[in-house]
Amino acid sequence: MIPTRKVYLLLTLGIILAPAIASFTKVSTGIAVILLYDAVILTLMIIDSLRVRRSRVDVTRELPPRLSIGRDNPVKLEVKSTTANTWVQICDYYPNTISLNQFLLRIKVEKNTTSEVIYTAFPTKRGEFDWGNLQIRQLGAWGFAWNNWKVPQSLKVKVYPDLIGLRSLSIRLTLQSSGSMRQFRQLGIGTEFSELRNYRSGDDLRLVDWKATARRVGASGNTSPLVRVLEPEQEQTLLILLDRGRLMTAQVQGLQRFDWGLNATLSLALAGLNRGDKVGVGVFDRQIHTWIPPERGQHQLSHLIDRLTPIQPVLLESDYVGAVTHVVQKQTRRCLIVVITDIIDATASAELLSALSRLTPRYLSFCVALRDPQVDTIARTFTEDGQGAYTRAVALDLMAQRQVAFAKLKGRGVLVLDAPANQISDELVEKYLQLKARNQL
Repeated sequence: MIPTRKVYLLLTLGIILAPAIASFTKVSTGIAVILLYDAVILTLMIIDSLRVRRSRVDVTRELPPRLSIGRDNPVKLEVKSTTANTWVQICDYYPNTISLNQFLLRIKVEKNTTSEVIYTAFPTKRGEFDWGNLQIRQLGAWGFAWNNWKVPQSLKVKVYPDLIGLRSLSIRLTLQSSGSMRQFRQLGIGTEFSELRNYRSGDDLRLVDWKATARRVGASGNTSPLVRVLEPEQEQTLLILLDRGRLMTAQVQGLQRFDWGLNATLSLALAGLNRGDKVGVGVFDRQIHTWIPPERGQHQLSHLIDRLTPIQPVLLESDYVGAVTHVVQKQTRRCLIVVITDIIDATASAELLSALSRLTPRYLSFCVALRDPQVDTIARTFTEDGQGAYTRAVALDLMAQRQVAFAKLKGRGVLVLDAPANQISDELVEKYLQLKARNQL
């Protein structure tokens, strides 16, 4: 039982009126009147609270089966009242690795109705966590007291990589494959035959199928030439090496850099599987921590999610040469090898430069660096403060050193993508689709 503001105001009013009552009556009579007044208020409060006990609302919580890290996940509360109109306050005991957009929920529930409250949960760490009970406060019909109780709703919740982003990407890739979005399915790009169609103005004459055109003329008399539509080659191999070493433990935009890298890994894997490629993933630090051999088919994506979700970054220096050597031993045929990590400068990343250089020209190597957008913001911000100017100079120097390292990689035939960590997934998938469309493998 918790008194409402109304009770405190009424009790305060009694204290204010006490001197006036005492001036018209005896002091003892005035005290008795005030005590009686206070007793009536407190009695009404107790009765109001007891009445709520007999008409408590029913509250249930509905969570997604899998929460996505770094995303606003919807959480739904259903509040049902069967007796009277009432005000309800709800406090949800969520894990400390999750932040809510609303801590205290307040809702008015009409009689014999069920109301819904939807708020969002933003997880910042992967794993399994305890989500606690619900704390409920219901206002009495007279407005004198809140009745306070707990609803047992404790459960285990699992936080996965960005499954919401994967679902959105899957829809987009499906639309592209079905022809609703054809920016990568251009005539003459690729090596695999797709279909024959009528010649259109501007088509490459080298793609005209003269034999098919001759058969068509002989059969139907139609003299319109037929051209071959070519698509990017399918059933290639994509290998992704995800760094989980010291550089990947840094916090970027509220998440560890490794989590952004893991989201990018799964997005790229989804794109590869959607395009018919075999996709494999290796996670490494000083050694190969996890190796998932390349396979094709959508079942591979579920396998990757289950295997990669429990992995956390560690404070160890990464062995890039060892990781690349492992891949070369496992994969003898030419394929696309994507290394997801971060680069500081040419000196600190000398081993990475050496390892990726070993892959060319036998393999198509691709270095993906997850940049901290805060460094970009600092570098672009002008300031007259001495400390701020020094900080900006350091940020500009870091960016310049990164560019030197990237220039060395490009000079050795390595593809490079340097993008903010929170935007890396979309840009990486876009780059991969361009590689497939241009048949660079």
